[in-house]
Amino acid sequence: MKNLISIGLPSKGRLKDKSIAFFKDKKLKILQSKKERNYFGAIENKPNIKIIFLHAKEIIQRLSDGTLDIGVSGLDLLKESEKNLQDKINVQKKLDFGNANLVVAVPEDWIDVQTIADLEEVSFDLKSKRNSRLRVATKYPNLTNDFLISRGVTQYKLISSLGATETYPFIGSSEIITDITSTGKTLADNNLRVLKDGLILNSTACLFYAKKKTAKLQPLLNFLGK
Repeated sequence: MKNLISIGLPSKGRLKDKSIAFFKDKKLKILQSKKERNYFGAIENKPNIKIIFLHAKEIIQRLSDGTLDIGVSGLDLLKESEKNLQDKINVQKKLDFGNANLVVAVPEDWIDVQTIADLEEVSFDLKSKRNSRLRVATKYPNLTNDFLISRGVTQYKLISSLGATETYPFIGSSEIITDITSTGKTLADNNLRVLKDGLILNSTACLFYAKKKTAKLQPLLNFLGK
């Protein structure tokens, strides 16, 4: 179908439920298959719109390569992606769910470390005493790099986190972390605290669209963006 519009929505959890509710509020009822593992949906009485349920990260990828027209995903995932990919995606609207902060967190017992400037001191200490760099565990290497460098921290090394980042300082895999948090409870539960000036990004769920499809999508974007 020539005028087919494909919309990517998160495939699980609160982001999925809230995305469906957002469309429902616009009087667009999403119909899903009852099958457990069906990743496709439709909108009642809108045969030209196809819904695909995907991992939030994949939604960003597919918007950039044009296989999706519109998508709901996190601002953090857009900002973490490569610059050339970001240039292909526009934000139509920030949504009122999926709020979370990407932050720098240190072990609770690092009493002398309250700010990013203190972190720079720690990193030089490690360099001179142990000849090692401050290790920062993260799932957000690009945002973390940009932030630390912009704040004058240079003597560090990023450790790619594959799972529960907040455990890394306590299993000896890193000294500190950067992580996404909505309430801070998980960090506190794991004896970590956010530095006073350690906010890297305020993230939220957004309605994104593929820039090169702007003309085709404009009527629907105007409607959704109200």
